Amino acid sequence: MSGILYEEDYIGLFLLVTVAMGGGAAWLAGRAIAATWRPWWHVAFYMLILGLAVRFIHFALFEGTLLSPQFYAVDTLVCLIFGFLGFRATRVAQMTTQYGWINGRAGFLRWARRGAIAGKSG
Repeated sequence: MSGILYEEDYIGLFLLVTVAMGGGAAWLAGRAIAATWRPWWHVAFYMLILGLAVRFIHFALFEGTLLSPQFYAVDTLVCLIFGFLGFRATRVAQMTTQYGWINGRAGFLRWARRGAIAGKSG
């Protein structure tokens, strides 16, 4: 797995930089994009840029490869996952609080019409 997902000898660096730092920044960026009511594809665009930043941190701090399509793809994929999760969680909160008379929570990442939720539980 060491050569496929991350290039460092220690998985902790991958978890720290890519998952914790990059994923955390992606989550916050996804929330910010959703909070301003932008469409979902803005998340994809910004995560491509954030993937470059994560790759640069690997390069600058831990002597990783800067221009590696494989590791850039892994870093960007992690950012995309966290970014879309943050976007969706925020969008669900928006749809259920601002349009609470129409929508209700149907899970962490879903909302549904009030009638559909009442019909399933009754």
